[in-house]
Amino acid sequence: MSFLIVIRAGPELPPPTPVTHKHRVGVEVAGRTYSRIVDTLDLEAGMAIAVEEARKAEGHGDVPIGAAIFRDGELLSRAGNERELRRDPTAHAEVLAIRAAAEALGGWRLPGTSLFVTLEPCAMCAGAIVLARIPLVVFGAPDPKGGACGSVLDVLAEPALNHRPEVIGGVSREESAALLQAFFASRRRGSADTL
Repeated sequence: MSFLIVIRAGPELPPPTPVTHKHRVGVEVAGRTYSRIVDTLDLEAGMAIAVEEARKAEGHGDVPIGAAIFRDGELLSRAGNERELRRDPTAHAEVLAIRAAAEALGGWRLPGTSLFVTLEPCAMCAGAIVLARIPLVVFGAPDPKGGACGSVLDVLAEPALNHRPEVIGGVSREESAALLQAFFASRRRGSADTL
């Protein structure tokens, strides 16, 4: 399996180091998430949680994008897109995961966390990442129409901002892109059937 890795760090930040911590994969029991440790030196296990959330989002008619936030080897939050479900234009997977992680930690700053998301964050989500001070963003597929981590804009590397996280792109790229392509292909087929 091949993937593209892009790592950026601001000029005052030390050079990026490989992610060597362990993440926990959550198990939901009675509305709470309990964890077991999974080694994610290759970042795939963290992205697998985001992919699960993307599949759940597709199940209720939302664009299949999922996100997961980890800190010190613990899964803090996970979410899929819920824009259609909530009828809320801001209910992106990243924003929902950031809100849940902030609640879990009891504050708006999310130091020491890693955000995994199946699609390159948009400008709104990139802004939320900066405001939450998330130090590492790992995404799957690039978004050539709205990506704000280098595809269209590069909010996360903007030198005028007070926080610039490291960014790793292309992890589980093919799987993340395939989910999106299949979703939109089925939507196009559905539109053609109603004409």
